[in-house]
Amino acid sequence: MARPVTLFTGQWADLPLVELAPLARGMGYDGLELACWGDHFNVQEALASESYAKDKRALLEKHGLRCFAIGSHLVGQAVCDLIDERHKAILPAHVWGDGDPEGVRQRAAREMQDTARAAAGLGVKVVTGFTGSSVWHSLYAFPPTSQEYWEQGFRDFAQRWKPILDTFESVGVNFALEVHPTEIAFDTASAQRAVEAVAGHKRFGFNFDPSHLGYQGVDYVKFLRTFHDRIYHVHMKDVWWGKGDGTVGVFGGHTSFGDARRHWDFRSVGRGMIDFESIIVALNDIGYAGPLSVEWEDSRMDRVHGATESAAYSKRLDFKPAAGAFDAVFDKAKQGGMAGS
Repeated sequence: MARPVTLFTGQWADLPLVELAPLARGMGYDGLELACWGDHFNVQEALASESYAKDKRALLEKHGLRCFAIGSHLVGQAVCDLIDERHKAILPAHVWGDGDPEGVRQRAAREMQDTARAAAGLGVKVVTGFTGSSVWHSLYAFPPTSQEYWEQGFRDFAQRWKPILDTFESVGVNFALEVHPTEIAFDTASAQRAVEAVAGHKRFGFNFDPSHLGYQGVDYVKFLRTFHDRIYHVHMKDVWWGKGDGTVGVFGGHTSFGDARRHWDFRSVGRGMIDFESIIVALNDIGYAGPLSVEWEDSRMDRVHGATESAAYSKRLDFKPAAGAFDAVFDKAKQGGMAGS
C-alpha cells in the first residue's frame, strides 16, 4: 500500500467526531479528511482557541488516525453562487447573516480565508472544497448563452477567489477544487478555463473525483495527466451510468439519488464503472503521493458496510511505483558480463 487511505467525513456529520474516529479506524482507515461542518472541524473555534487544533489532533492520534486535508465545500459554494434559500440550510449562521446575496458571498469569501488560516494551524496543507458559480445555471440555456456571458462568470470567479488564494499562499496551504457540476469547473475544458482565469495561481488546484466526470463522458484519466502538477488531493468515489430505465437523462430528471429510473447514480467504491486501476497507474505516473480519500455515497447500501469495503478495496488496489525499469536488470547483467570478459 503506497498511500494512506482516508475517509471524508462530510457524509458522516451526524456522528460526533468522538464516535466517528474509532468507527473509521475499525473500518480500516488511516486518517480522516475533516469536513468543516457537524462538530468535525469548526473554523472559527480553531482560530479562537489555541487548544482546539491540538485537541483534534490528539483525538485522531488516540485512534491511530491522521488528517491530511479539511473540506470546506459548503461555504466555498456560496462564494460565487447565485444565493437562494437552499444556501441557508448549508451555511453557518454567521455566514448566512441576513441572507442578502452579496453579503453572503462576501462573508463566505472571508470564511474561506479563515479556513486557510485554520488549516495551517491544524498542520494540514490542503483545503478541499467548492467555488460555486454565477453561470452554472446557464449551462444549457435558452435564450442562447454567449461566450461573453460565460466569460463574465469566470471573471467573477477570479475577482472573488484571487484574494482568497493569496491568503492560502500567505499560510502555505493549497485549495483543491472538487471539479463537479454546479462549480466554475465541472470538466476538463472548464477546469483549464478556471486555471487561466486566476492566472495560474499556484495555490489553485484540484481535488480529483472521477465520479463527477465519468457519467458526463469526460476522460478522467486524461484529466489527471492534463493537470498533473495541480492534483492536490484525490477522492475515491464510484458511479455507474446507463443503468436506468431510459426515462431519465444525464441531467437527472428532477429525481432523487437511489431512484431506479436514473441514468447515473453513485456507487460504493469498486461497485461502479470507474476504472480505478488506470487511475492508480496515472497517479503513480504523475508522482501523486497524497491520500486516497474515500467519499462514500451509495443510496442502496448500509454505509458502514460500504465504507468498510471501500477502505479495503482502495488499499488492495493501490501500489507503490516502481523504483526502476522492470528490465533494468538486463542492462546490469550485460555490464557485469562486459566487466568480467
